[in-house]
Amino acid sequence: MTFTIRPARPGDDDAIWRILEPVFRAGDTYCIAPDISREAALDYWSGGNHRAFVAEADGAILGTFYLCANKAGGGSHVANAGFATAPEARGRGIARAMCERALSEARAMGFRAMQFNFVVSTNTCAIALWEDAGFASIGRLPGAFLHPTEGYVDALVMYRQL
Repeated sequence: MTFTIRPARPGDDDAIWRILEPVFRAGDTYCIAPDISREAALDYWSGGNHRAFVAEADGAILGTFYLCANKAGGGSHVANAGFATAPEARGRGIARAMCERALSEARAMGFRAMQFNFVVSTNTCAIALWEDAGFASIGRLPGAFLHPTEGYVDALVMYRQL
């Protein structure tokens, strides 16, 4: 599959929401209220210090990610990112390409590392992808996430130098 990754534009909001809504409603990977409104979700994803990107093929947006500083001040040299892929596009390498692009963008922006603060332990596909991309689990938060079907599960802190 051939696709491009580009910065998100305001006209992309409907497509980004179409990807984010089922992810957030499921409540099994993000610490976001499952009933979050469209406006609040889009503000979270691309507002503030978040730079949003989309993966697009033949005019259809199939994935999105944001990139930002993980913390301010003395922690501002460490990036953070969030990723979501359209359900019909999973398994096509889009998430892997978005991860590679996020790492490249983070380097270009002067970040020295990237950290994922809260990777739900049942999100095994994401964990495998992040590990393949050079991330290591550097911490485990026992029972930190209330999964809608699994109950309390661990969350991982994952990190890699850039």
